[in-house]
Amino acid sequence: MPLLEVGQVVRPHGIRGEVVVQLVTNIPQRLDQGSVLVGAGRELVVEAARAVPGRSGPTGGRWVVRFSGLRTRDDAEALRGAILQAEPVSGAEGLWVHEVIGCVVVEGGSGVTVGTVVSVEANPASDLLILDSGALVPLRFVTASTPGRLTVDTPPGLFEL
Repeated sequence: MPLLEVGQVVRPHGIRGEVVVQLVTNIPQRLDQGSVLVGAGRELVVEAARAVPGRSGPTGGRWVVRFSGLRTRDDAEALRGAILQAEPVSGAEGLWVHEVIGCVVVEGGSGVTVGTVVSVEANPASDLLILDSGALVPLRFVTASTPGRLTVDTPPGLFEL
């Protein structure tokens, strides 16, 4: 099963091996004690994590995290910029990035195929589906999903050039 990006190490925090992590997931439980993440080519086990006050956002915000085995600032510095990944959460509801990439997007009213999802971009108002046609579709316009297909209900003119 492919690993999903859940965050990134921003920088060291202090002198005891802690790091600041910017989550790109809305599931803060990814940082629960004992959770296993993959970053910088190795498994990282969360010993403790605490939210950075005032640094929350539409995703998980910033956290100070202590991983097993990291005890010095040099240990933490070695993780600077590392992308943190984890296995997909099973049984969770909603649309997941790894599931919508590659989906064909169809306009519900007309039945016209408007493109295929190539990526998803975080956006404060609504995440955006990036289509191979160059179109950007706010996720809030998705009205139905089946494996390999998303149906959207968009305002008139969204796909006109």
